[in-house]
Amino acid sequence: MTQGYPVRPYSGPVKRYCQTLDLRNDPELIRRYRECHDRDHAWPEILEGIRSVGILEMEIYILGTRLFMIVETPLDFDWDTAMARLATLPRQEEWEAFVASFQRCAEGATSDQKWQLMERMFYLYD
Repeated sequence: MTQGYPVRPYSGPVKRYCQTLDLRNDPELIRRYRECHDRDHAWPEILEGIRSVGILEMEIYILGTRLFMIVETPLDFDWDTAMARLATLPRQEEWEAFVASFQRCAEGATSDQKWQLMERMFYLYD
């Protein structure tokens, strides 16, 4: 999309986490992975859980087998605490096992073990 994607406005500053993960190199698995994340197939309990731990916005982008996730949170958000809590929420373990069949990851890995936090190496300063 060369026109870009709109960004949700917030009443105050937020912080952003960026993560990456690779999918298995199988077009049918990638199609199914995309489908399970669309509005008609995403699990409501997972979406509710993401919001309940304090995440304001989450986006996943794809290029081939590479996924890139952007997570926006309040400034006082604690990543480790939130991810530990997320792992205990209803259906989260089931969801992680389900999506692991599409992902290149260790068996039984939690979301924060699969998705690798990225380091920002450039910022267009004022």
